[in-house]
Amino acid sequence: MTTESCNARRFSRIMKSCFPNSTQPEYSHQTTYLIKLSDKISSENRHQYQTNFSSLPDDLLLECLSRVPLSSLSSVSRVCRKWSHVINSSSFFNLRRNHYLIHQTIFAFSLTDFGIFVANLRYENELSWKIDCFRNVDCTMPQIIEGSISHSRLIAIQTFIFIISRNSTIRYNTWTGKFSSRSTMLFPRKRFAAAVIAGKIYVSGGGGGGDRTETVEEYNPETDTWQIIAESPRRRYGCIGAGVDGVFYLIGGLKISNRSDCSRDATSTEARAYACSMDLYDVGTRVWLRSRSVPGGGCVIAACAIGGHVYVLINHAVELSFWRFDGRRLLKSQNGNNCNNGFGEWCRLKNPPLPAQVRLDNTVRFSCVGVGEEKVVLIQVMGCIDDLLRRSGRNCRGLKEGLVLVYDKETGDWSRDLDLPEIIRRAACVCVEC
Repeated sequence: MTTESCNARRFSRIMKSCFPNSTQPEYSHQTTYLIKLSDKISSENRHQYQTNFSSLPDDLLLECLSRVPLSSLSSVSRVCRKWSHVINSSSFFNLRRNHYLIHQTIFAFSLTDFGIFVANLRYENELSWKIDCFRNVDCTMPQIIEGSISHSRLIAIQTFIFIISRNSTIRYNTWTGKFSSRSTMLFPRKRFAAAVIAGKIYVSGGGGGGDRTETVEEYNPETDTWQIIAESPRRRYGCIGAGVDGVFYLIGGLKISNRSDCSRDATSTEARAYACSMDLYDVGTRVWLRSRSVPGGGCVIAACAIGGHVYVLINHAVELSFWRFDGRRLLKSQNGNNCNNGFGEWCRLKNPPLPAQVRLDNTVRFSCVGVGEEKVVLIQVMGCIDDLLRRSGRNCRGLKEGLVLVYDKETGDWSRDLDLPEIIRRAACVCVEC
């Protein structure tokens, strides 16, 4: 984007274009006088009124840049440091939201031999996935390869996506397409729970971090710092996180019985039972609430939070079940007083309609993503159905990894959506407002 100067002569021409037609008799005398007056002011004060776009007051500059199309934000951010700072500010984000320029968008990250592929789908008006390839991401590629992006936890805060893995934390700017390294967790861990609450990221659980994976770590994006704030009541490996109404949920996973188990991979230790429960941590009061059981047993394989509820997908080996937990702690009663009616209640929802070709074994993984306040999106992110069916001798009929199913909260129905692009495999997914 180029910067154009707006001097008095150009302003004079703009003024002339706003005057009525001078050929009309009733306006000819008045128009001629105004044009001569504007030309006189232009010649006398030409140097005095010279300015450019960058010298506009901050509030006016913010208003102008907030209306730039999404496709041009990456170019705008490279004009100067000031513009880059404006685009990354909360004021800029809020102003674009007020102009209805913010949309719910699903992002899927996949690591290949060619680089990092990022696919995104805007739910309001897009008819297909858009794909970007980042071939030379020097600051992030080694860490992501070591941590495996498909097992990373993705957290969205405004327009930023934080890719958190065992030994790295990477921030991706959805507006500018830039990756940057951030501070890593205090204790290396994998297959852990992560969630965002009030603009901060909370992680806990997992394995591979010695005897400290039961700690709850809090990350402040503004200061790029981690700190330990609590210890969870039980150890979990492969757990899933969610955040609702100021509460950090640690859901499911495998029970870790003793400290020595934490230092080894779960696959190399003796079998453990599934942790069919949720631990609830109030980040405001720094207090653990009463744990809640997950109904029906089985293995929790995906979860997300939208609209004051936690949605959980459970694998029972022969079928999947889909549940909703009411996480709203303060509801208004009819007389206007606060109450907690409904908090902690479970409700079984309609099971996702998986195609008959999908086999429910440990090679298939799903990602559960909340879109706005109304939709839950299930994305099959791992496990090649073609290979599974080929081994079983069944005809796959073209069905591949990347199945996308959408649950509508209002209607209670499932629908099939656009599958992930074929090049996006073993992906990590998240929904962002951008």
